[in-house]
Amino acid sequence: MSSNREHRERNGERRTRAHDQRSRPDSSSSRPPHYPRDSHHRSTQERDAPRGGRDESKCTHVCSRRGIVLICAVLTNALVLICVIAAQMVVSGVSSMGGMGTFNINSDFNMQGTELQQARDLDVQYSQMRAPCIYGGIPFSLAFGVVSLLFVVAGNKPAYLMSRKLLMGQAVFQAVGAVAYVVAVGLYIHFVITVNSTDVCKQRAILYARRGYTWMNCDVSGGDAAVALFGLVTAILYTAGAVLTFQTIRGVRRYLEERDRRAAEEATSRGSAQRAPLKAETTFV
Repeated sequence: MSSNREHRERNGERRTRAHDQRSRPDSSSSRPPHYPRDSHHRSTQERDAPRGGRDESKCTHVCSRRGIVLICAVLTNALVLICVIAAQMVVSGVSSMGGMGTFNINSDFNMQGTELQQARDLDVQYSQMRAPCIYGGIPFSLAFGVVSLLFVVAGNKPAYLMSRKLLMGQAVFQAVGAVAYVVAVGLYIHFVITVNSTDVCKQRAILYARRGYTWMNCDVSGGDAAVALFGLVTAILYTAGAVLTFQTIRGVRRYLEERDRRAAEEATSRGSAQRAPLKAETTFV
């Protein structure tokens, strides 16, 4: 009898101990899971990054809409530079042909003696009158082309990672470039027409017309027209680029505001999640 009683007491103690273990709350389950701070920060950045902003090469960002417009502007600036030089060489007449190696001026232009010397003098005077066109056009187009190329190189990363000052500077530069090119083209054509209306140009045109060179006249040459055409195309490209850059700035601002709002909401939710288990444990005690 005593052995049966001891056996029943042992079984009761085992059942009581097992019941206490089942009813005791698991302290480890009530604690929030721990995540490394770096992994959470990295996952947040990946989630907040705009769609298509991951695993992209630098060429992808350079060849964006803004980048393509700037690349085209670099090319048109180069064309303006070439056309300014070509226009000056074409209208220079005999004086521009004199340095071309073994080119025989007397036989090709069919001028000799006093007539040849008079043509050279008129060409020199006409070239000096047109000098502001080439001395102003070369630095102007070269400066805008180089700055545009620098902005192309600087845009080798996503817009939301670029400096706001850089984006604003790019937009202002293109807006100023559009206005400057329109003004420059107007001044260039006005100056060419003014020079072509002088007596030097008229005497020169008459002298060349006697020998059958009627293309050496006082009208606006094809090279000058090409300068004006590519200058206006560059102004249009700068206008489009300024509009696209301002749109990019607004999009980046909205994205950053949305990212800050999400970060604040996540910080609030994490704070409330950390306070909730403490409250539960206090209630249990």
